[in-house]
Amino acid sequence: MTLLQSLDDIPFSEKLLHADYWLMIKINREWQADFFDSIALFIRDSYTWLPLYLFLLLYVTINFGKKGWWWVVAILAMAGLCDLISSQIIKEWVGRPRPCREPLLAEHIRILAKYCGMNGSFTSSHATNHFAVAMFLFQTLRFSSRWWALAFIWAGAISYAQVYVGVHYPSDVLAGGLLGCIIGYGASKFFNKQIGLAKA
Repeated sequence: MTLLQSLDDIPFSEKLLHADYWLMIKINREWQADFFDSIALFIRDSYTWLPLYLFLLLYVTINFGKKGWWWVVAILAMAGLCDLISSQIIKEWVGRPRPCREPLLAEHIRILAKYCGMNGSFTSSHATNHFAVAMFLFQTLRFSSRWWALAFIWAGAISYAQVYVGVHYPSDVLAGGLLGCIIGYGASKFFNKQIGLAKA
């Protein structure tokens, strides 16, 4: 089967795979703009968001004291859990190569990232981690402001950039985002029940 052949008379699982390739090419090659090439690389870089993480640290510890420090411990533990499940368990089990290492896609995509990991593609750890953080932020801090919901746009932009630069398929980031939301929701429910920044 060629990459862009007709979807007639092929199994449903292959149709899903074909759709994943099709959307990957759309995002990475056809929906590209020169100015966004640099932006995508910038927003997916972990160092870009260090000021944000510092702000969150100061915000919760200054405003909530001891509970704020427990919040920091909880979010770090959650991040570790996300990495364990996404990188160490699911990626090892699925074993899907990244698009930047897939010969079938080599002539069809632009590889903008300087580094293409040797580990698996499914699920995207970037998407898992950032959507988990977004959900945790929203669920634990929404009592103070509804603006925390913007964290989901932040996580979505980072996840989209992973596809744009050629290191993940759309299904990788969709599944990673869903996994992250589930982990983030569970972690926030546990935190709110045991400690809760909104509690008197």
